[in-house]
Amino acid sequence: MQNNSIKVLVSDDTCEFGIKLADYLSTRGLYSYTRKKDADAIIGTVVRDKPDVLICDLELPQYDALVLMKKLRSLNVKLPKLIVISAIDNSFVRRWATENGAAAYFPVSSPMSDIFEAVLSCTSSIDLNADDKLEALTTETIRRLGVPAHIKGYNYLRTAVMRAVTDSRIMDSVTKLLYPSVAASYNTTSSRVERAIRHAIESAWERSGSDSFCSFFGYENAVYSSKPTNSEFIALVTDKIRLKLKNVS
Repeated sequence: MQNNSIKVLVSDDTCEFGIKLADYLSTRGLYSYTRKKDADAIIGTVVRDKPDVLICDLELPQYDALVLMKKLRSLNVKLPKLIVISAIDNSFVRRWATENGAAAYFPVSSPMSDIFEAVLSCTSSIDLNADDKLEALTTETIRRLGVPAHIKGYNYLRTAVMRAVTDSRIMDSVTKLLYPSVAASYNTTSSRVERAIRHAIESAWERSGSDSFCSFFGYENAVYSSKPTNSEFIALVTDKIRLKLKNVS
């Protein structure tokens, strides 16, 4: 997978986190590099290099990442998408950050694969290949529906949707074809995949509710008064993504 057109600045040059993250993103095909955790250094690098994404600690020595973005905005430079990393794992702080300009917010303990997916999601309009577009759209869609990224079912569901988008026949038998296909990718069993996906959908339903869910899929009335089944949910998300892919192709 090559996404070298996407430039990612990691504002942390420590061996414990920043360098490891930049190296990981590089192995996934991104052009990523680090700078020290210093607001002036970050601003200078953004002005000079014009990165597409800035991965930044919420708290910098001088001020926080959101103030930094305001200062960049005042300079009339190309603003990178901001992904905030923080030692604070708090829903209030997360909501505050995303409502004030952050494209995503992750506790520092989050898997690097989740951060990579967020980079793809927030740069989906950049020249990505077909596989990357599918991964970015799938990630964006299930997150918007409220599927928590930290549970196993999130990864299983995302993989299931991508398989269904690329092979429509696999939905003819979810139990015999789709679940075993996903299970093989994660070295687990079909029954565990089914249960984890069901739990992910339940979590999304509890977060979003019937009205928000139906509105997302374009229903004027509450067609679903109760949680959709795994098959219904995957089919709805799959159709949504296929339409989006047609529109961006």
